[in-house]
Amino acid sequence: MSSGSHDAYGPLLFEAVIRPHRSLSPRGLRRLLAAIAVAGSLIAARFWMIGAWPVIGFCVLEIGLAGLLLYLNHRSARAQEKVLLHGDRLRLVTIGPSGATKERSLPSAWLTIRLEEHPRRALRLLACTRTAHAEIGTALGEVEKRDLAHALRSALHAARHPQFDNPQLRENP
Repeated sequence: MSSGSHDAYGPLLFEAVIRPHRSLSPRGLRRLLAAIAVAGSLIAARFWMIGAWPVIGFCVLEIGLAGLLLYLNHRSARAQEKVLLHGDRLRLVTIGPSGATKERSLPSAWLTIRLEEHPRRALRLLACTRTAHAEIGTALGEVEKRDLAHALRSALHAARHPQFDNPQLRENP
């Protein structure tokens, strides 16, 4: 979270950057791919030795598909979502794995932060105005969504009810 910086939208009152969690490091990914390749090769060699050579094609296909899916999963970790609260608006900036950026802006005057709970569905965190709504933090778990909702509500409250400190009004000791 950050506060006090300025840009074209005015002072930044709240900032959250959300990135999908990936427990596998690039080094771990390489090791996992190597282990899959070795295991698949051993299985293919075994089938070749017993004369079931057509199975080798399926083993190669399996190794390639596992590698592609792990690569796509690792690539999706580059995605991120930024939640930026300025004095008069909430900006939601979504950056996809390819770097494509989408931005949505909601006026903060009548903005509410809502958690929608449905049985058999994941918790949804929504920023709502009278005419529009946007889902926030789709990559977050339930606890993180609740924490983000609390932080956003606090930031909105602080923006709507500023505390002014006038030294002339303080009591002198």
